[in-house]
Formats: sequence, C-alpha cells, structure tokens
Amino acid sequence: MSQLLLIEDDIELSNLLCEYLQSQNHTVSQAFDGEAGLAMAKTNSFDVILLDIMMPKLDGFEVLKQLRQTHLTPVIMLTAKGDDFDRIFGLELGADDYISKPFNHRELLARINAITRRVEFVKQAEIAEIIEYNRVSLNIAARTVHVNKVLLTLTGTEFAVLQLLMTQVGKVVTKECISQEVLGRRLAPFDRSIDMHVSNLRKKIAQHSDVNCIQTMRGSGYVFLAQ
Repeated sequence: MSQLLLIEDDIELSNLLCEYLQSQNHTVSQAFDGEAGLAMAKTNSFDVILLDIMMPKLDGFEVLKQLRQTHLTPVIMLTAKGDDFDRIFGLELGADDYISKPFNHRELLARINAITRRVEFVKQAEIAEIIEYNRVSLNIAARTVHVNKVLLTLTGTEFAVLQLLMTQVGKVVTKECISQEVLGRRLAPFDRSIDMHVSNLRKKIAQHSDVNCIQTMRGSGYVFLAQ
C-alpha cells in the first residue's frame, strides 16, 4: 500500500481521485492549496506526490521548486492538456512524470504504480553493486551517484535513467526503451520528458566534470560513454 499526497484545489476532482485511488489500495492525503500541500510534503513521508499546477497561495511550480531543496519524493505533475511549457518547466524543476488533464484514472494509476514499483525494487536490493565509468560512480543499492567523488542530488527518475544508461554502457538506449523501463509507459509522440530528464542529468554532471559522458544519437536515443 502506497502513501500518496494529492495537492489539487478542485475539491470535487480531488475527492473523486481520492476515492478511486483508495479503492486501488492506496492511502491518500489531500491538500487543496499549494501552501498546505508543501507543508504536508515536508513534514510527512509519502511515496508519490500528485501535484496540480494552477492553485491558490502557491502554484505547483513554486511548490516543486521549494520541495526539491530538501526532498526527493517522486512527483507527478497534473498539467493542462497541450500545454508544453508546463510539462517542460515541471520536468526542469525536478518532476518525475506528468499527466495531462483530463486524464483516465487508470492511466494515472499506472503512472503511480510504475514509480512505486521502481522505488520498491531499489529498496529490496541487497548487494551494493557499484557501476563506474568516466569518473561517474553509481551505487545501485544505496541510490547514490558521485562525480569526481562529489555526491550528486538526483530525483528518483534521474537516477533510474542514469542507471539504465550506465548498465548499457557503450550501447544506444532508445527513448522508447527508457520510457518503458523508467516511466512504465510507451513514449507518446512529441513527448519530451525523457529529453528533459537527460538534460537535467547532463547539467548536474557538468557541474563537477568537463566530460560529456551522455551523448545523443540523433533519431535513436542516448549512449553513456565508457571513457
């Protein structure tokens, strides 16, 4: 059973989602504005946060920005349909995934389950397997990444993307494969979520290394270089 936090100012929608998710064996806490949601997210332990953008007191972007200063709890943004700016900006700020309104409740459940399965798999890891290339060291069990011995702060999705690329070092990993393995869904046309997660990884690695270890294979995907 997962502990979810739903931050949504539409009370009717929030109650409907809460009822559905609870029927699917999730425990759901609700907040109806950004300020209250941020306070709950910082003072309680949640497996996944569902975060609307347009809210009173603090919008979803500001909530995510402040949350990421101290917490890496997986966040799924609830965005307006067709608003590319909201989706891209949310991913840049550290969101793990997004879903556009109006959405099918079963699709939202699938997104939540994909994230919780990924987190649970990592928690059950018993052997501290370390992968190291190009001065990037990734510890699978501890969920830590060091670049030139400096610890990086990564979201769960960024870590999962990097782990997939490093375990396939020297091989091209397609965006479709990354989407399926990390986000648990097929890559939709014009979906830039994988590009944004890789972009965030590059920026964080570049702060401590001048080596471009993640290269883009145009029209194919990405490859992590061994050296």
